[in-house]
Amino acid sequence: MAALLLFQKPRVALREPLTASTCAAIFLGGLCFFCSAPVTLDAVNDLTGIPNFGAPMTYSVISAYSASLLILLINWRGGPADGIRLWSVRIAAVYSLLIAAIITLFTLGDAPVERLRDLDTYYANTPYMREMIVLYLVGHGACMITMCRVCLRWSREVTGILRTGLQLIMVGLALDVVGFECAKLTAVMARWTGHDLDYLSTDVAPPVTSLGALICSAGFVLPRLLPAAQAQWRSLWDYRALAPLWAEVQNVPTAPKPAPPRWQLPRGRLYYRELRILDALLALQSRCDGRIREAAYQQAKAQGSSPGEANFVAAAAMVADAARQAGQLPPPEFSEPAGTSRLHTAVFSETGELVRLSQALATSPVVRAAREGAKRATRS
Repeated sequence: MAALLLFQKPRVALREPLTASTCAAIFLGGLCFFCSAPVTLDAVNDLTGIPNFGAPMTYSVISAYSASLLILLINWRGGPADGIRLWSVRIAAVYSLLIAAIITLFTLGDAPVERLRDLDTYYANTPYMREMIVLYLVGHGACMITMCRVCLRWSREVTGILRTGLQLIMVGLALDVVGFECAKLTAVMARWTGHDLDYLSTDVAPPVTSLGALICSAGFVLPRLLPAAQAQWRSLWDYRALAPLWAEVQNVPTAPKPAPPRWQLPRGRLYYRELRILDALLALQSRCDGRIREAAYQQAKAQGSSPGEANFVAAAAMVADAARQAGQLPPPEFSEPAGTSRLHTAVFSETGELVRLSQALATSPVVRAAREGAKRATRS
């Protein structure tokens, strides 16, 4: 799921080595859990007809995962493209040899009894199988320790959400080192000395490693998704904040627009609401009375508003008056006092400006008084 979230635009991601390597590392990490599941091992063994064939398959995937993490590390560090490519090829070559050695040792070893959960300890003293088990554990452990050291160093150099992501990755990797590497190696070495600590490999390692993988995935995803989630949340807040302004101008006749998509994220909904509001404000320009604006401005200043706040209050009062008479044809002619200006939509081109105008419409007593005065004048 984490890989799919990061791999939302395949064409773009494939052209970005950092994104591609991140997705590959997370996907291979998930594939490790899929391959090591007892039900998968049982199915693979039955399909091939070779007892424990799932073991070298799982160890090979774990080694590929380790290589992908180191390649990701190279891309994170950055530098000349040729240097990144050279080191990536070297790492891929080393771990390809490791995978070849794992498969070769399994072929040379003798493992006739199928073991779905405790193969590491059951065959810990079997020639060639013993070397295969140690080889994949050492290869994976070297990668995890390297990643932990680099993440620890980088977490001291960055701030904000990126630092949080690195810290989560570091915690997840540390759990992998302790819960997988140390537990597995301890259980295997206990078999070498005639002791039985198999529970470390069968009962402790899987849940601790799963927790570490979950935390590590959160560390990869958080810096990429949290800013987008925060932007959507801000868009939702702005969308709701524009409700008073939209209620004021939604009946203003404007040029017809295509209907927005039915299902939208908050950012899309905000875009269409802003577009319609700006169209309505543009249609109201010929009906905006500068005298109302000037009077509202002076009242707001008299009530202690700053010049900036008073400008929004004055514009809101003028919009409310213009929207009230939007159905009149033709628009009335105004003789505006000196120094006043009609509504200019360019002034409200930013979301924050529209939100302040909407808040003035909803909360300003000056706008409320202007609206009530206009209603009384209409009745009389």
